[in-house]
Amino acid sequence: MRGFMFGLGIGIGLGVLFAPMSGEETRRNLSDRASDLADTARETGDQLRDRVRTGMSAIRGGGTGTTGMGATGTETAGV
Repeated sequence: MRGFMFGLGIGIGLGVLFAPMSGEETRRNLSDRASDLADTARETGDQLRDRVRTGMSAIRGGGTGTTGMGATGTETAGV
């Protein structure tokens, strides 16, 4: 994943250097891309935080709702 992100950054950088746009257009384009990247990172962070909270809730609750096993290690279905 890290290699992909590095390659993506290099590709964007080269694209900006060789793009036939004016400086103002290029700066606006870079700003838009950076904003999109920040939004994506924020959303990914929010998703990760939600997953951690869900996992912590399952651990604190003893995991009975996620595995179908009771505290004694026997199935609790139908009880």
